[in-house]
Amino acid sequence: MSAPTAPAPPTGTPDPGTATARSGRPVRRAAVAVPVRQPWLRAQGLNVTRHAAALRPFRAGEFGTGAAAPTAGHLQAVNALLGQLRGELLRQSEQVARQAREAAARPDTRRLQALLTSKELAHNWVREVERIWDFYFELFGQRQSVFADALLSCDRIALSCYQAAYLGVGEAKPLPAPPPFSFMRTGFSPATFRRGIPLRRLGRRLNPFPLVQLPYHRLVNPWTLGAVLHEVSHNLQSDLGLDRAVPRAIAARLLDEGCPPSVVRTWVRWNREIHADLAALLLGGPAVVGSLLDVVGRSPASVLTYNPRGPHPTPWFRVWISVELLRHMGFAEQADRYGRLWSRIYPDPRAGTLPRELVATFATAHPAVVDTLCFRPFTQLGRRSLAQVIPFGAKEYAMQVEAAERLAAGTDPGIIPARFLIGAARSALDRRLARPGVITRNFYTELARR
Repeated sequence: MSAPTAPAPPTGTPDPGTATARSGRPVRRAAVAVPVRQPWLRAQGLNVTRHAAALRPFRAGEFGTGAAAPTAGHLQAVNALLGQLRGELLRQSEQVARQAREAAARPDTRRLQALLTSKELAHNWVREVERIWDFYFELFGQRQSVFADALLSCDRIALSCYQAAYLGVGEAKPLPAPPPFSFMRTGFSPATFRRGIPLRRLGRRLNPFPLVQLPYHRLVNPWTLGAVLHEVSHNLQSDLGLDRAVPRAIAARLLDEGCPPSVVRTWVRWNREIHADLAALLLGGPAVVGSLLDVVGRSPASVLTYNPRGPHPTPWFRVWISVELLRHMGFAEQADRYGRLWSRIYPDPRAGTLPRELVATFATAHPAVVDTLCFRPFTQLGRRSLAQVIPFGAKEYAMQVEAAERLAAGTDPGIIPARFLIGAARSALDRRLARPGVITRNFYTELARR
């Protein structure tokens, strides 16, 4: 059988290898020899160099010039981190360009392989720098989106928390900078990345400033933003130097109370989350307990199931710890109401997998922990207690109630601190002073204009 032949081109269509003369007759062109080796070798160095140059420092104004844009401090901190990495990247790209020239001059196997080995190392480093560059590009880019005002509002709440804490301590402390920076992460729980800790997203390099990650569903419901106060409190524990003092204080107090070592170890493991819950309540007032219930109020299986490695207290314990502090802050009636609600939903803690020792000692342990963390002095706080550093009582609550009425009416809530506006929004919602959409709009309008 004969081999099939390609179909002839349609009448009037010239062959790709021919040109058409003025007479209309096809004229066959001579094949042009295109060089491969030399252009390809030149491109190896060129590609890496241009890629390195593209991962340039961020410029002021490229993410907007409004109040929501990253501050000069945030840009400087990120550029300093990128600058350290780009120095090595530029060195490697120069090496690739030099080896490309050498291979072009004398293209033997050894030089060609040395070039490609260097190119591979340089590209690996490019990907590492690009991952970090892209991380901040995405974060800063959100400040040009429809979420800009909401994120700016959360920044201002976080700054309000830091200002309250650093003004409240009993002695001058070095001022941390830059302040926390908020970003949205759809579908994730609230989280924070503290200043100066290695981050996997940064290739285990140190995070230059606190990051507060907020899911979209929190931003659209500002009365649930007790999460901001909680996450900022994690950063305050670190920046105020309480990282070691808090777990030590818990361990010493519970041992004095006669709690078994296994129980003490569990409470110590929970120290960061307990401190964040308690500090958030002092920063924001009773409404933070409602925000906490929004998070941990789930099925009995979730609330009563113990995780032996979890950093959070099991939800059943967690609410009662906050209720205890609420009572000590002078809000006994609200503490009783939250307590009755929690007891009605989960009447029997033994229905789950909570360890018997933890349940049996809870009545002794949780008041002791609240007293130790909130009402005993810490050297790191200038020999003041946390409740003295960030006090919240009847006066502050009255400010929130008044601000709730103003938020609902769309009038200026006055000089109230930004951190109190979360409780004001919750008060307006709970009292049905305005529709949820109106409260949300007025909440962000007020914070964004400050």
